[in-house]
Amino acid sequence: MLMKLDRRRFRALRVFFDPGRLRALTRRSEVGLSLAGAVVGIISGLAVTGMSYVSNELHQLVFGIADSERLSSSEIENKLLLLTAPVIGGALLGLLLFVLAKRRKKPMVDPIEANALHGGRLSLTDSIIVAVQNLISNGFGASVGLEAGYTQLAAGLASKFGLKLQLRRSDLRTLVGCGAAGAIAAAFNAPLTGAFYAFELIIGTYTIVSLTPVVVSALVSTLIARLLAGSDFTIDIGSFGSVVPADYIPALLLGAFCAGVGILIMQGVAFVEELARKSSIAPPFRPALGGIIVGLLAMISPQVLSAGHGALHLNLSREVAIPTLIGLFLLKSFASAISIGSGFRGGLFFASLFMGALLGKLFAYCGPYFADATLTPVIYAVVGMSSLAVAVIGGPLTMTFLALEITGDFPITALVLAAVITSSLVVRSTFGYSFATWRFHLRGESIRSAHDVGWIRNLTVDKLMRADVKTARAGISLEEFKQAFPIGSTQRVILVEESDKYAGLVLVPEIYANPTDAQDEGKTLADFVHYRNDFLQPQMNARQAAAIFDKSESEALAVVNNLIERKVIGQLSESYTLRRYSEELDRRRREVSGEI
Repeated sequence: MLMKLDRRRFRALRVFFDPGRLRALTRRSEVGLSLAGAVVGIISGLAVTGMSYVSNELHQLVFGIADSERLSSSEIENKLLLLTAPVIGGALLGLLLFVLAKRRKKPMVDPIEANALHGGRLSLTDSIIVAVQNLISNGFGASVGLEAGYTQLAAGLASKFGLKLQLRRSDLRTLVGCGAAGAIAAAFNAPLTGAFYAFELIIGTYTIVSLTPVVVSALVSTLIARLLAGSDFTIDIGSFGSVVPADYIPALLLGAFCAGVGILIMQGVAFVEELARKSSIAPPFRPALGGIIVGLLAMISPQVLSAGHGALHLNLSREVAIPTLIGLFLLKSFASAISIGSGFRGGLFFASLFMGALLGKLFAYCGPYFADATLTPVIYAVVGMSSLAVAVIGGPLTMTFLALEITGDFPITALVLAAVITSSLVVRSTFGYSFATWRFHLRGESIRSAHDVGWIRNLTVDKLMRADVKTARAGISLEEFKQAFPIGSTQRVILVEESDKYAGLVLVPEIYANPTDAQDEGKTLADFVHYRNDFLQPQMNARQAAAIFDKSESEALAVVNNLIERKVIGQLSESYTLRRYSEELDRRRREVSGEI
């Protein structure tokens, strides 16, 4: 009896230990998906804390700094160490790249691309490799942050967990967003920042269905990071009085200025990457050469090393001369471009925050020229930090909430919101890309955000077409054609040449509707051929096919294997294409809204 009672007492907990029950709960209820988000939050918090610990240990081991110090704010007297450390890191990374080139041929997919094209499917092995590469790069002083590694590893673990639960496409994308939200939330001790990072950059949209699991993941991850690490990323803005309407004018100008600088930084990174690609230097040797340049820059100022956490607080807490600010900004931007362009793995998230803070302080010296403006240099630094970050990374609300959570000041947050909206608008209007999507563009991918566009790529002509088509030789006579295809037998006949090459399309009713008087006796089958150069290919998606239908004004077109052979393999109608496209579009909408 006691045994039975005990079993009943713990029966409700079986769901957490039974994969089948957990899968069923997750698929049928928002509560289940929120529980999965909590699990992902725990995993993300552990992953971020672990990577941060390894990075700090590497900094202490390689550069000999104290446990309480940050690399970018440390006084390192050994100039030779500053030079050699990035070179050694580059050599190790190059060796890893050499091994990977032999074993892994497929390009690695990041969370944005995974959610946009692959329905949230991420390789855990690739995510671990990216995290290791990021740790090597950051640990040996390359001018990159760990945020890319954080999100990659957390999202990869979340994707693996979701695949084990056999989640639907929309739920898997949400869970990947939970991983990224947990990673950023734990990194900055900022759950709102993490949640909106997921909505704006990883999921691509905000819905009521995705709200709870993403926020739960961010909160749980933040709690885990606080318990294990206890670190806090905050900025003391001091006392400044109050924000007045006149303060918005310089804030808006600073936002526009940061947008222009952000575009230059992204193009600079792309220029270095292209220069490295066109050079005769093999990819495994590029990080070491980039490490030489980074090391030389570090000999001028160690503040260019790593992400720049220590340097950011160092420059905010003291008065810095204008030439020093300009020089430090140029050094950091150059070091970051060289690091990423030469093959070091990492991102520009924190680097953009650091450089934005420098730009804000520089702009602060223009403050006296704005009548009635009351902002202090530190506040300008916060505004510049958010404005440059949104120009490079994207996510206006993400950067606004980051400013709120690191300052705790609502009036300043409103000022930041005005600046980041301006910055985002300028970048989107003139450039059109964030750093991640700009790199996709350079590689030939037309991805502007994490919106799910992968399904349209899977809805191809090959899957929509009919293979059983009526064909005839282009050289037959009109009478032979009429004998082979009497009226009512079919609507369309595809003509092919002797080599089976596509020659055009004939409408059967058009032939029989033509008068047969003396003036038409000389007509041949060739006079009734349409769409000689209008056809579809099997790899085209439904949207591309619809565009060709619209251009050719045809109700149906032939499908050929390729542009060279042009062998007919099927036929597709416009009505069926539009109907299937509309059905899939409606299905995705219903999935996002939680209707199915």
